[in-house]
Amino acid sequence: MRLYNTLKRHKEAFTPANDNDVNMYVCGITAYDLCHIGHARSSVVFDVLYRYLKHEGYKVNFIRNFTDIDDKIIKRAAEVGKEASEIAEKFIGEFYVDMDRLNIERPTVEPKCTEHIPEMIDLTQRLIDKGHAYATPSGDVYFKVRSFDGYGKLSGRNIDELESGARIAPGEEKQDPLDFALWKAAKPGEPFWESPWGQGRPGWHLECSAMSEKYSPLPLDIHGGGQDLSFPHHENEVAQSEAATGKPFANYWVHNGFVQINSEKMSKSLGNFFTIRDILDKFLPETLRYFLLTMHYRSPLDFSFDALEEAEKGVKRIYSALNQIDVELDKAKWKKSPFPEELTRELDELEKHFAEAMADDLNTAGALGHIFSVIRLAGRVAEDKNLRKSEGGRDLFGRIKADMADWASILGIFEREPAEFLLELRDNRAARAGIDPAKVTELLDARAQARKDKDFDKSDAIRDELAAMQVEVHDTPQGATWDVL
Repeated sequence: MRLYNTLKRHKEAFTPANDNDVNMYVCGITAYDLCHIGHARSSVVFDVLYRYLKHEGYKVNFIRNFTDIDDKIIKRAAEVGKEASEIAEKFIGEFYVDMDRLNIERPTVEPKCTEHIPEMIDLTQRLIDKGHAYATPSGDVYFKVRSFDGYGKLSGRNIDELESGARIAPGEEKQDPLDFALWKAAKPGEPFWESPWGQGRPGWHLECSAMSEKYSPLPLDIHGGGQDLSFPHHENEVAQSEAATGKPFANYWVHNGFVQINSEKMSKSLGNFFTIRDILDKFLPETLRYFLLTMHYRSPLDFSFDALEEAEKGVKRIYSALNQIDVELDKAKWKKSPFPEELTRELDELEKHFAEAMADDLNTAGALGHIFSVIRLAGRVAEDKNLRKSEGGRDLFGRIKADMADWASILGIFEREPAEFLLELRDNRAARAGIDPAKVTELLDARAQARKDKDFDKSDAIRDELAAMQVEVHDTPQGATWDVL
């Protein structure tokens, strides 16, 4: 497996520090609001990485934190007249609702900031003792950026560039504009904890360093998060952890790309801000998860509802093919007849290509392309009445079904029973189109009776009425079924 390492600026072979044990830390949410499409992308990307590592035989210790005390949480609590802890717990609960719908597996451990204050105080004191941090008269503690020679190595920034834009805000007691807060003195009415420097709370960057050290030996094998976190958050984590421990913080840094909305930056002020709930009110969770995997995780992803509709067509196409495979495999009689070896070899190659795509920096877009090639192969066999009835056809279908189950466990999609999913998808599309399923059923029953009475004019008229409702009718030996045009 090869991963793009932000620290090295290139892809490199992935080798854990300790044989098959992988320690992976991914920055979680700040729990003050509902999760948006950007959270969905990061969560899906690292969920697939987690699944893939386990699939490849690694024992993964996956750590994902919750920031449950922060300026944003305190501000939200003040706005609604609640305690900061109430706000954090509410939105941690809402986070789980969204993640469960997106089929995100739970990490090994999910530490909360407020449950690790002693570890953060200890780390801060070690930095002070080593001359990398200082306390101010008011009780703030700052990290001395210039005391750490490697500052900027992760994000590729240098001290001179940073210095030109740095300022000391009124009331701050920094020795240098570049220094960042490890501990913040409590303001009136804010939550606080006792510390050697007085009552206060930890700075945002501190928690991930402290919790990484608690739940994993350092260096971490993988540290991940959104591209927006590479600076200053991850850069500051590197500085404080390596200054305190004297050893590397993480060997591989993995960052997912930004999400844009119709080619623009997502922003509430632009009116293009979408929560996960906004999207799942209209589309099935699996459609959103599939869409998020159609681009390489490091590439920018342009979200639009039109793009989601295209993704939905892809999901439907694959589930329809899986349903057809189930239909074929349910047949009782198979013929011993020649089956072209080149078709088996073609599947061999596609299996190899899927594995290569996933091993090449988690290329889910490429992997999905190979899945469609497998589906096309199944379609060619299903269209040939001799091949699909042969024992060779049965074996190929069975192998494709097994492959898809294996790949689905990595990607977290295509795990549903196909016929059941297709019905749910149809009803979801009908709801968006304003189609009443009960009315469709009523018209189909009337059409069936008209056909039974040989009243074909009435039958055709009902079919035309359904077509005007954007309903497509399929006549089968078991009766008429319908879908949304």
